[in-house]
Amino acid sequence: MGIVNIDDDLHDRLRLASKVACRSVNAQAAWWIKIGMLCEASPTLSFTEIVEREMRAAGLPAPALPQAAGAA
Repeated sequence: MGIVNIDDDLHDRLRLASKVACRSVNAQAAWWIKIGMLCEASPTLSFTEIVEREMRAAGLPAPALPQAAGAA
């Protein structure tokens, strides 16, 4: 495990986000890092699609994505 240096503004936003999400500051940082890595690796997927895919991979039920207008 290592230490990551981030600027004070980002750390403040991280702390606020962790409270909203009921996560520790470290867990929130890990979540943002993981999602960021997945977004870079899969640029054609939306955030919602990435989260749904990760939930399914973990064996959790993921809500169905809404269909685009006109899609069948």
